[in-house]
Amino acid sequence: MTRFALTLEFDGTPFMGLQRQPHGPSVQESVERAVHAVTGEEATLHSAGRTDTGVHALAMRSHVDIEKPFEPFRLMEALNALLRPDPIAVTACEIVPGDWHARFSCTGRAYEYRIVNRRAPLTLERNRAWQVPQPLDAEAMHRAAQALVGRHDFTTFRSVHCQAASPVKTLDRLAVRRAGEEVSIAAEARSFLHHQVRSMVGCLALVGMGRWPVERVARALEARDRQELGLNAPPHGLYFVSASYGTNAGDETWRSGTRSH
Repeated sequence: MTRFALTLEFDGTPFMGLQRQPHGPSVQESVERAVHAVTGEEATLHSAGRTDTGVHALAMRSHVDIEKPFEPFRLMEALNALLRPDPIAVTACEIVPGDWHARFSCTGRAYEYRIVNRRAPLTLERNRAWQVPQPLDAEAMHRAAQALVGRHDFTTFRSVHCQAASPVKTLDRLAVRRAGEEVSIAAEARSFLHHQVRSMVGCLALVGMGRWPVERVARALEARDRQELGLNAPPHGLYFVSASYGTNAGDETWRSGTRSH
């Protein structure tokens, strides 16, 4: 049995999420179907993170175990041929040790949320960014975001359906920047709660619109109450950007994904 690490890029628009779902198509189902067509084996795809309906990935790190011998490049080419026309691509494939796990070996995850701040409807960016027509103050949003960085109880920013054992997480980075009409929010942590990034972005957008003062985000966090959430941003602006891995042996930590944020 050989463990192959895959890096997946996908448009989440037609899927019910990354994880296999009984009520609709998923990225996991498509990849597992392609693996079966190539190998004849029933393999399970394990991934560094989960994504909701409509959420995208630039470099989702995943793995599958396969008995038949394959060169990584040949496996990648075969999977990409069979994944068509689904909007999923295997952008990297390599053999990893059998005790390496895409989810449990992961030491950090990075997301990016994209807002297009203009009144005109989206065409090329439709389903790939959140259109906010009201002017946004990105600097105020960034100041408000810093109250969320660090170790906190994120109950306010946690979905009621979240299955995590604890609402306490350490947010390593939350940065807002503007480039022309695009406002992007970068979030980095070891792990996230269900809807945490979208909930944080929604509240920061209220600050940017001038509907919330900067200090309101800190008060919402301290309330530890989902009722204090101002807005949950839509899923189609969210991207899983990268996963980080390190080893106890002191090997250099590396990150999948190349998009700058």
